[in-house]
Amino acid sequence: MASSPQPEPIAGVIAMAATPRPLRSCALAALGHLTDPAADALECLREPLESLGEAWPTAARAAQLAPVPEDVGLIQLARHLGLSVLEVLSVALALAVEEDPRIGGAVAYLQAPIESSRPTLGLLARAFSAAASGPDDPLRELASGPALASGLLSRVREDAPLTEQAVALPLPQYLALCGQDADWPGAAIGLGTLDPVPLPPSILDTVRRHAAALSDGSPRGALIIRCPSPLEGRSVAAALCRELGRRPLFIEGDRLAGLAPFLLQRGLLPVHVHDLGPGERKDLPPIPFYRGPVLALIGREGTLDSEGHGALRWTVSIPERDERRTLWEHALGKSESDLPAELARHHRQGAGRIAQLASLAKRSARLHGRAHPEREDVLSAAWSAEGGGLGSLAEALPDPVGDDALVLPAELASQLQLLLARCRARDGLTEGLGPSARTRYRAGVRALFVGPSGTGKTLAAGWLATRLALPLYRVDLASVTSKYIGETEKNLAQLFALAEHGDLILLFDEADSLFGKRTDVRDSNDRFANQQTNYLLQRIESFDGIALLTSNSKSRFDTAFMRRLDAIVDFPLPGPQERRALWESHLGGAHALPPRDLGKLVAVADLTGGQIRNAVLTAAVLAREDNRAIELRDIARALQDEYRKVGRDLPSELRQPPPPRAT
Repeated sequence: MASSPQPEPIAGVIAMAATPRPLRSCALAALGHLTDPAADALECLREPLESLGEAWPTAARAAQLAPVPEDVGLIQLARHLGLSVLEVLSVALALAVEEDPRIGGAVAYLQAPIESSRPTLGLLARAFSAAASGPDDPLRELASGPALASGLLSRVREDAPLTEQAVALPLPQYLALCGQDADWPGAAIGLGTLDPVPLPPSILDTVRRHAAALSDGSPRGALIIRCPSPLEGRSVAAALCRELGRRPLFIEGDRLAGLAPFLLQRGLLPVHVHDLGPGERKDLPPIPFYRGPVLALIGREGTLDSEGHGALRWTVSIPERDERRTLWEHALGKSESDLPAELARHHRQGAGRIAQLASLAKRSARLHGRAHPEREDVLSAAWSAEGGGLGSLAEALPDPVGDDALVLPAELASQLQLLLARCRARDGLTEGLGPSARTRYRAGVRALFVGPSGTGKTLAAGWLATRLALPLYRVDLASVTSKYIGETEKNLAQLFALAEHGDLILLFDEADSLFGKRTDVRDSNDRFANQQTNYLLQRIESFDGIALLTSNSKSRFDTAFMRRLDAIVDFPLPGPQERRALWESHLGGAHALPPRDLGKLVAVADLTGGQIRNAVLTAAVLAREDNRAIELRDIARALQDEYRKVGRDLPSELRQPPPPRAT
C-alpha cells in the first residue's frame, strides 16, 4: 500500500486550480493509494491515480476554488453547509458509486470482508486522511461533521461498529446533486397540476413588501400566513417565493432531517402547511442546517408559535369591491353583462373562492348551452362547490322561497326587509362613518329569529337566502356536537371556516342547545360545557359571514351572547288576517271551500303557519282518495290530527257529523 501523501502549500493549490480536476477523480486517486491497483476489480482507479498521483489532496482543495461544471452544485452546497474537504470527497465518492458499478466493485474489494459496495466510514477515513482539516481523527471528523448531521449523507447499518457503517446518498439528495427534482416524503414542489389563483393588486403589493422584509439578510426570518382558502394560500406563498427568486416546497409531513441540503440544491423555500383546530398550538419546526427564510400556512383557527424565528404574521383579507369585480371579470370572461359588478357588490369572497366559483359557473353555462355564465350558474356553482365540505356537518336547504310564499305581519316583514338590507350592505358599511364605528367592525351578520314553532322562522331564513342568492345550510347539531372533549369546538371551527370561505348562510335551528346560558361549575362536565359556550361566543362574534339562529324563547340565551347579535326578530303567532292569507296561500285553487267556510277556519282555528301547512297536505290526501277538490270535511279531519298533536280538542264549530250508516 502506498504511503499517505502530505498536503501541499497554498501555492500548489492555486497552480492546480488553473487546470481543475473533477472531485470524482480526486476521490478515486485517493482510493488507488490504498493498494496496488493492478487487480481487475480496481481498473477504474488506475487512470485517476496515474493522472494525479501524490497531488490528489491539492487537486481536491483546488476544486473548491475553481470547480468543474459537474461539481459546481456540490461545491456550492459544501459552502452553505460548511463541509470539510474530507466530507466533500466522501460525498463525491458516494455519488460516483451510485452511478458506476465498477466503482462500487472497487469499493467492495477494498473494504472486504465487509460486504458492501457503498463506502464505509472506516474506508473513507483511511483513504482521505490526507485531506482532513484538523488534528481530529478523520473518522471522528466524518462521524460528527455536517455531511452526516445535515442528512446529505446517511448511515447504513447504524448498529454496526462505526468503521463498518457504510454511507449513502438518499435518493432525493442524489437527484438534487444531479440537477433534478425529486419527491420528498410529505412535501411537494410548487403547485403541481393546480392552476394558481389570480391575486389582486392589494395582495401582490403585500407579497412584495413581505418579500423585501424576508430578504433583508436576517437569519431564520419567517412569515406565518393565515388564509382560509388552501389554494389561495398556496398561490400567495408561491408568489412570495417568486419574489425571492425561489420555488416553494409545501411541507405537510414531519420528515425534516436531511431537508436543508435538498432545499439548497434545488433552490427551494420551505412552506410549512398546518391544519390547526381551535385552541391548538404548534411550534414552527426548525429545519436543521437551514438558515434561510421560512413560510408557514395556517387556516382560520389555532396558533403557530415561532420561537427561534423572527416571524411576522399576515392574514390574507378579502379583496375590496373594485378588486373583486376585476377578479370576477377576469374569471368569467368578457361579456356585456353587469354580473361581475353585481357579484362584487353583494358577495364577500376571496380570490380563491372567486376562481373556484367562476370555473364551475362556466361549466354550468356550457351544460345549459349558454355562451356566458349567468347569475343562476354562479349560485349553482356555490351549491356544488360545498358538496363535500359541509355535507357531514350541515344540511343543504336549496329550495328557493319567493315573496309570495312568505306570509307575515307588516311589522315582521319590515324587520326582515331591514335585515336583508343589512346583509347586502355589510361590506363597506362603515365607509364614511366615524372612527368609533370603524373600530373592530366585522362584516358578519348575526340574527336571532324568536317565536313558537311553525311561525315561519326557517321559511324566513330560506327567503333571506333566496333574496341574497347565497346557499343556505342548516347546521346538524347531532353531527356537530360530540361527547369527546374539544371535538365539538373542532367541528364548529370547520363549519365556520367553510361558511366564511364560501360566503354561505348558516342556520342554527333550536340554537339555544348550543348557545345557551353558561352554568355554575359543579363538576368537570359543567366546566367543559362552559368552555364550549365561551368558544362559540368568541367565534360567532368574529364570524365574517351570515349566521341565523332560531329559538322558541330569548330567555334561554346567555346575556353576553345577546349583546353580540345584530338583529333579534320576533315571529308572533299569526292573527286572523295572516291566517286567512296562510290558508289561501296553501290551498291555492285546489279546493271547493265557499268563502263562508274559509272564514270559519280563519275565525276558530288559531293555528301557526306550520300547522296550517300540515292540515292542507293531509286534506289533499283525503280529497285525492275520492278524486275531488278539497272540502271543509277534509280540512276538519286533518285539523283534528293537528289539535291532537298539541293536546287540544277540535273547536266544536269545525266538528263534522258522522257519515250515515249503510243500510
